[in-house]
Amino acid sequence: MERTLVLLLLSLAVAQSFSHQRGLIFSLDNGELCLQSAQCKSKCCHRTSGLSLARCANKAIEFQECSPKSLYGVYYKCPCEQGLTCEADSSLVGSITNTNYGTCQDPQKSSK
Repeated sequence: MERTLVLLLLSLAVAQSFSHQRGLIFSLDNGELCLQSAQCKSKCCHRTSGLSLARCANKAIEFQECSPKSLYGVYYKCPCEQGLTCEADSSLVGSITNTNYGTCQDPQKSSK
């Protein structure tokens, strides 16, 4: 019993120290598998199709395709970088079918 407890504590200590270096669940780098955007350093968990595995990816830059922020946390098109807005279809149907893509725009430039 004592040996099991010591091994368990040792395993937890190793896992804890490893998680700070790279991130096992959070602070994932681009290209690492994810389940939710909150896990990624970039805050975008991206999949290319309904059957693909989701991986962390960069947020969309100006003039790239984007998705509005979603409750699902996994995107076919990443949301825009900070300071940009995603000019997209905001209909309920587009939201349900995940086809409400748009383009990242700088609101400062579009208002001029």
